[in-house]
Amino acid sequence: MDVDVIVLGMGPGGEDAAGRLAEAGLKVAGVEANLVGGECPYWGCIPSKMMVTAANEVAGGGLAPDWAPVARRIREEATDDWNDKVAADRFTAKGGLLVRGHGRVTGPNEVTVGEQVIRAGRGIVIATGSRPAVPPVKGLDGTPYWTNHEAMETESVPDSLVVLGGGAIGAELAQVFSRFGAEVTVLEMAGRLLFMEEPEASALVEKVFTDEGIGVRTGVKVDEVTYEDGRFTLAGVTAEKLLVSTGRRVDLAALGVGAIGLDESARAIPVDDRMRAAEGVWALGDVVGEGAFTHMSIYHADIVVRQILGEPVHEAEHHAVPRVTFTDPEVGAVGLTEAQARERGLDVRVSFTDLAASTRGWIARAEGFVKLVAADGVLVGATSAGPCGGEVLSMLTLAVHARIPVERLSQMIYAYPTFHRAVSAALPGLLR
Repeated sequence: MDVDVIVLGMGPGGEDAAGRLAEAGLKVAGVEANLVGGECPYWGCIPSKMMVTAANEVAGGGLAPDWAPVARRIREEATDDWNDKVAADRFTAKGGLLVRGHGRVTGPNEVTVGEQVIRAGRGIVIATGSRPAVPPVKGLDGTPYWTNHEAMETESVPDSLVVLGGGAIGAELAQVFSRFGAEVTVLEMAGRLLFMEEPEASALVEKVFTDEGIGVRTGVKVDEVTYEDGRFTLAGVTAEKLLVSTGRRVDLAALGVGAIGLDESARAIPVDDRMRAAEGVWALGDVVGEGAFTHMSIYHADIVVRQILGEPVHEAEHHAVPRVTFTDPEVGAVGLTEAQARERGLDVRVSFTDLAASTRGWIARAEGFVKLVAADGVLVGATSAGPCGGEVLSMLTLAVHARIPVERLSQMIYAYPTFHRAVSAALPGLLR
């Protein structure tokens, strides 16, 4: 088969790129071994946030802890019972050619899917995402442990759950299942939960978890898992279900990128500031290693599409990547943490304020904070933790991305009484 462009992987970024290129009149082959749309709509952000929303309503007393309607909504509204017909039809209606199967790069401008060889006149876009990274723990292989897939698909809440990994996904799902009645324990190898975020965020979430009865054990190295009589035991904890949430990984060897001169043992595909990995090859999303976020893959896809179509395009910038952990309270963050900024040798100034300083935080008796990290008179990072942490983050993301001077931020008008007024309360600490 001869086409203009091959898009290898039809997750959020791949689907967006393939669809836009097809709409522009190019002959596009979209290759996907699983579901068109990828992790996000079926096992990631969309169903998980349905779960988070329901769990918050349970905690607020507005919803009974009945899992059945949550599972039904995920199955019927979010995933169409894990059927991608709508997404597949959306792509083919734009003129795209959907090729089902595992695609492997077998030469310059060439991808092989099973026995079918596809050749691209303009190039290849690699958008294959990532998959759960399962640690090589003795006894784990062959047991019915959960990853995020099984957690999204479950039609019942276990009586007890141990979560291996206290990052964003592990923390979110731990709180969800706890609020729906499971006895939950989180085991984290690092010294704190959400170890990639500010330590103040870790402390806040751990306090909330402890108050809600979620067991938290940090600094725990799990060497062995046993599964007997339908129960898991690890690190002295026994539970009905085990959720493994220890990050995600990319398998470049399975993609065959060595055929185009790339290192198959690397953790990610290196790209230039226009997302080019090699002559006639672009990469986007998780495989690039700049953050496994849907919004990252869509951002990259726009740059790739414009490159291929010969349209004006900006360089990719990764200094202001926003991220949100949808626990209650939410933890929104952008750019560098204080520790990362100091590691880079920047002349760092930091300011911290409790969310109560926003007045609305005081009114709502909300737990949270705003932390600002600045260098050379501009924000290089920020964290907004609280009931609307991810929403307050939007203005901070703009400030970091546009490198707006701290002094100029201090001259803005901040609506009263809102949670984001905590930002104005924190700014003076950077100007002293």
